[in-house]
Amino acid sequence: MSYFSSYRTALLIMSLIILSCNTDQKTSAQTIEKEEISNPDFLFYDTSLSVDERVADLISRLSLEEKAAQMMNSTPAIERFGIPPYDYWNEALHGVGRASAATVFPQAIGIGATFDADLAYRISNAISDEARALYNATSEKGNYNRYNGLSFWTPNINIFRDPRWGRGQETYGEDPYLMSLIGVAFVKGLQGDDPDHLKTAACAKHFAVHSGPEQLRHEFNATASLKDMYETYLPAFEALVNENVEAVMCAYNSTNGEPCCTNKYLLDEVLRKNWNFDGHILSDCAALVDLYVAKGQGGHGIAPSKAGAAAMAVKSGVSLNCGDTYSALPEAVEKGLITEAEIDQQLALLLKTRFKLGLFDPKGSNKYDSLSLEVVNNDEHRALARESAQKSIVLLKNDGILPLKKDLSKYFLTGPNATSTEVLLGNYYGVNSNMVTILEGISTAIIPTSQLQYRQGAMLNKDSRNPINYATGNAANSDVTLVVLGLSSTLQGEEGDSIDSDTAGDRLDYGLPPNQIQYLEDLRAMADRNPEDRKPLIAIVTGGSPVDLSKVQELADAVLYVWYPGEEGGTAIADVLFGDVSPSGRLPITFPKSLDQLPAYDDYSMEGRTYKYMNGEPMYPFGFGLSYTQFEYSNATLDKTELSAEESVSLEVTVKNTGNVKSDEVVQVYISDLEASVRVPNSQFINTRRVTLEPGASEKVTFEIKPESFQVVQEDGSKIIEPGKFRLYVGGSSPMKRSEALGASKMAEVEFAVN
Repeated sequence: MSYFSSYRTALLIMSLIILSCNTDQKTSAQTIEKEEISNPDFLFYDTSLSVDERVADLISRLSLEEKAAQMMNSTPAIERFGIPPYDYWNEALHGVGRASAATVFPQAIGIGATFDADLAYRISNAISDEARALYNATSEKGNYNRYNGLSFWTPNINIFRDPRWGRGQETYGEDPYLMSLIGVAFVKGLQGDDPDHLKTAACAKHFAVHSGPEQLRHEFNATASLKDMYETYLPAFEALVNENVEAVMCAYNSTNGEPCCTNKYLLDEVLRKNWNFDGHILSDCAALVDLYVAKGQGGHGIAPSKAGAAAMAVKSGVSLNCGDTYSALPEAVEKGLITEAEIDQQLALLLKTRFKLGLFDPKGSNKYDSLSLEVVNNDEHRALARESAQKSIVLLKNDGILPLKKDLSKYFLTGPNATSTEVLLGNYYGVNSNMVTILEGISTAIIPTSQLQYRQGAMLNKDSRNPINYATGNAANSDVTLVVLGLSSTLQGEEGDSIDSDTAGDRLDYGLPPNQIQYLEDLRAMADRNPEDRKPLIAIVTGGSPVDLSKVQELADAVLYVWYPGEEGGTAIADVLFGDVSPSGRLPITFPKSLDQLPAYDDYSMEGRTYKYMNGEPMYPFGFGLSYTQFEYSNATLDKTELSAEESVSLEVTVKNTGNVKSDEVVQVYISDLEASVRVPNSQFINTRRVTLEPGASEKVTFEIKPESFQVVQEDGSKIIEPGKFRLYVGGSSPMKRSEALGASKMAEVEFAVN
């Protein structure tokens, strides 16, 4: 039977006419036979065959030039076979990005702050539904533009090892377990549950040890020990490969002396042989150019030419080139740098993705073909965006002023980000027609008879403040002042995207812009003008990374860190401010007091970094976040305290809401190896669960602690379980004295021994 539409049949007839007029046009493998062209039932369209058989048939029909063209992100149509164009480049970091209007969820770092894998799955499942719906509609119209495809270069699972990295906002934080937990859930939601088809194709990036500096990413060599690789940098990638992520993107930089896109150890030994990855590998965009740009001129300089770089990348296992370096593959074959058979091998891996997406099947062959535009940014998805933002917001300080009443006489809202749509988005974002700013959210929440004054008051980033400031006076005569400070993607992000950054999107100074701090000081002075009637000041801080909040902590009566919260950000922030929901976000990354507490930015050793290896006292610890209630942990018990290296142990703890507000608690479990023979983390995050408790209610929460949780990573990267004592901590933050000092609940502790 034929699977061609009349349009495709017409294309075939046109191609036959053209070919008959040009008797010299041949493929590199064979002359296209006239009878083959006249037969619309090419085997690669036969769904009764295996994917491998269909891919092999298609490759056998392509010229060398066509093969090369199909291995670059923007693939042209092959009209004689009825194959439309396809562009692999698509983004879905926190919603379908850079395409049609779609739901905008909180930035990835905000999703990480929820500590909620189920929520991450629901978010990515909604994103992939919208992606399919948009693809179905746009392809029906013949639109095959970049960002209209189904292969998403998401998620970014690089470890956010240093707060200076502008792209850290794209990740889920600094911890390998949290990164794996959220990343795996995200891949599940993106790729769907159909055993025969992918809903969309996910991609783990950037492999590996890629986390700034942005200005040097095309030439930098990240030197990391095998211990740090297997303890920190690689676990999330392995977890996603085990979840059958469809693609892996190799990074711009070199790792341990080899460019990542030709790194034999990473791509061959680790990814293919040790982890048995069977998807396709793609280059970061223009990363293959770096192979032949000379050292000292912004590249790695390991290839003599474009053709040489193309051959090296294919031989290294890179199937897809984001860029045009693979246009030189025919030249590379001609020069004997690579064989066509080697090209076929990588093309086959790449084409399998398109077949698994159902792009060569008749319409209606998979359940995702029926998804329509009605699903895009619908009420359910907007509600999910609101829930996600609510659960991501971290309460860092509260001197009893929150939650606010909705019927105060006068509210004063000010600050550079109060009306900003930019701070809702972060980077790699989508758009839609209803982005709720913080001003809009607050103005909707309060009762109509309350007065709300708004003045911007300060610029986002200005070296010196205006000499005349009429805004701060409102802080003296308002019941409460809410000042929205922080960063936006104009100041932090990817190289080239942050248009107000002098450091390619990195945040090398760590602090908030000085003019914002000056404005906050002025507001505090005005709010304190009448000592007998001191007015409260609430700071709402936007951003995608840790930032020095020491002055904010000192001057404000309450501090909320809201990340880049997405389309419902303003609504969700108002929900938390006015107590419709209790804050439950947790910091997915440590906030140091200053950069002096950290190693140099370009030092990739984990020594002294993150909560796991940092010995100093941070400003805010990993896992920290306050609530409008208090929780008590008690009766922590193990089902056994002596076990073998092959056994699991069960941890049970009672969590009680001792306050008077219903709230979620993010229960966190950490482990410390007390007798290790090598350097080990101070503590290590190994499990978590969200529980919702009414006032006075309690719940017994049980965790299975598996043997891999008490493995140690040796200097050669191997993992073993040593006999010795282990301590488990369970509570609402990481086990640092700083957590309790800031108001976190006291953790419960238990010990066990491995024989």
